[in-house]
Amino acid sequence: MNIPRPSLTWLYVVIALIIGYLYFTGEEGSGSREVTYTEFQQMVSQGYASKIVAYDDNAVEMFIKPEHIVDVFKKDAAKVGRSPFVKVQAGSMEALEKFIDQEQANGHFDGSLSYKKQSNYFGLVFWNIFPIFLLVGLWMFIMRRMGGGAGPGAPNNVFSVGKSRAQLFEKGSAKITFKDVAGQAAAKQEVQEIVDFLKQPQKYTELGGKIPKGALLVGPPGTGKTLLAKAVAGEADVPFFSMSGSDFVEMFVGVGASRVRDLFRQAKEKAPCIIFIDEIDAVGRARGKNANMGGNDERESTLNQLLTEMDGFGSNSGVIILAATNRVDILDKALLRAGRFDRQIYVDLPDLNERKEVFGVHLRPLKLDKTIDVDLLARQTPGFSGADIANVCNEAALIAARHGEPAVGKEDFLAAIDRIVGGLEKKTKVMTADEKRSIALHEAGHATISWFLEHANPLIKVTIVPRGRALGAAWYLPEERQITTKEQMLDEMCATLGGRAAEELFIGHISTGAMNDLERVTKQAYGMIAYAGMSDELPNLCYYNSGDEYMFNRPYSERTAELIDKGVKEMIAQQYVRAKELLKEHAAGHNRLADLLIEKEVIFAEDVEKIFGKRPWTSRSEEIMAKAEEAPALPQPEKAPETDCPEAPENREG
Repeated sequence: MNIPRPSLTWLYVVIALIIGYLYFTGEEGSGSREVTYTEFQQMVSQGYASKIVAYDDNAVEMFIKPEHIVDVFKKDAAKVGRSPFVKVQAGSMEALEKFIDQEQANGHFDGSLSYKKQSNYFGLVFWNIFPIFLLVGLWMFIMRRMGGGAGPGAPNNVFSVGKSRAQLFEKGSAKITFKDVAGQAAAKQEVQEIVDFLKQPQKYTELGGKIPKGALLVGPPGTGKTLLAKAVAGEADVPFFSMSGSDFVEMFVGVGASRVRDLFRQAKEKAPCIIFIDEIDAVGRARGKNANMGGNDERESTLNQLLTEMDGFGSNSGVIILAATNRVDILDKALLRAGRFDRQIYVDLPDLNERKEVFGVHLRPLKLDKTIDVDLLARQTPGFSGADIANVCNEAALIAARHGEPAVGKEDFLAAIDRIVGGLEKKTKVMTADEKRSIALHEAGHATISWFLEHANPLIKVTIVPRGRALGAAWYLPEERQITTKEQMLDEMCATLGGRAAEELFIGHISTGAMNDLERVTKQAYGMIAYAGMSDELPNLCYYNSGDEYMFNRPYSERTAELIDKGVKEMIAQQYVRAKELLKEHAAGHNRLADLLIEKEVIFAEDVEKIFGKRPWTSRSEEIMAKAEEAPALPQPEKAPETDCPEAPENREG
């Protein structure tokens, strides 16, 4: 039986009627009339007054004798009430008393004169009822704010704080399909099986197989994990519950576990369906490693409930859980075991062919001219994620609109890649001639050494125009390698140290401009020795622990730490000496390159080739670039980490 909820509207109406009645009715429910003081004196002199009441605010009420009601109000006595009166404002009480005494002496007034304190019925009622209304209104406001303006049964209501906050997409509401996901062919193939499970479960169960319970999408940020999950929902055409891992955790104890229970309860009612938990690392972090050291951990309680619901005593037939994270290494092992997340789908950065597909998707809504070459754009953006490519396309459109162009062209895309990779160009930055030459020598050092090293990345362009936090940059096009050899890493390290070596050789002093270079080579050297086992004294040893089991102690002794430090110093010192030897050997060409850089501010690979001749080694990247019909390519696609030096001229990765 549906019992209607009581409405407060009737209460408001009744209170308004009571206030109106008290306000509009007098002492005895009588009628009244405003008169002037002269009219008041005339009425008293004519004997109309039965009694007079004076108030402390000089207001006077004169009650009329019944036989004179018609004379005063021009109405029948029945229409003006039992005790009608007229109102008047006296000048002073002394004058009123003197007038009344005189009229009594003349026999015109035989009634009584009384004094009263003025009573404001409306104000009295208002100040007694208003605080109650204020408290009720404040309570209703707080309840609505805490409940998101929803009713008692809504998931965001304060009384339903333990309810799931998952957004439900019913069948047919998800419009994204696999056609909207470019690249990621391997990932789409794996999630396609999940779609088949939901569409034709009997195809697999007839052979005795079981439908997987969960799939974890793993990969770097911006690679399309969430988009892939939406596409699964669109392709499968089943109900889709979507929420973030942080939606489970609240300040209230037990709320996260309650929301997990409610989520799976709703999912069982909608089965077959999909549950998607984005950024699951918010609740799936490995247990027992909380810095709070004791006490109730709401996140761990939520994770325990999630583990139970995914593969506990109960059954979740027809419910498939998808989750996404870029920090799979910190997830709890129980969450990753078979029976919970049965498979991990790695969504990697797109390769060359996949980047072409991604560009094809993001170029659709743009108005393009005939100069666009998708192959060239894909070649110049290795290491870019799908989100990065979307940003490039949007930035190119903004640049074209800023310049008033009718369509987006190739130069707009090249400028967009420059803008995203290197930062905003700052041509207005003031530099002295000495600073400009120092930066030119520094960048020419990188270009010179990379030109003569076999495994160094091919040079694309060098600039001394400030961009972002860098005063200059040398941009390269690295090969897309699956593995990297020690020789390749050493050549890259030597090329990175070329800027500092050029400063010492040709300027006579060193500067803070190489801070970013030194940070990168130091990290690279430690990685080679401590993780990749590329040290002569510590060969074939890796001290990297992805499980983070060593919370307080390093996984090696102090003696080993000394050997690692010693190996890093020797490796960097050897490559620094090697860089200086190469610069001494090609000093004349280096100086010509620096002078050209000061003159033109931006030089390309063909400018370097005119000075040094053809490069002794041709890499795969250079072969690809040679096939391009358009001239010089653009920025180095690998993004550089932020440097601590605000004026570091080197940004070779940026």
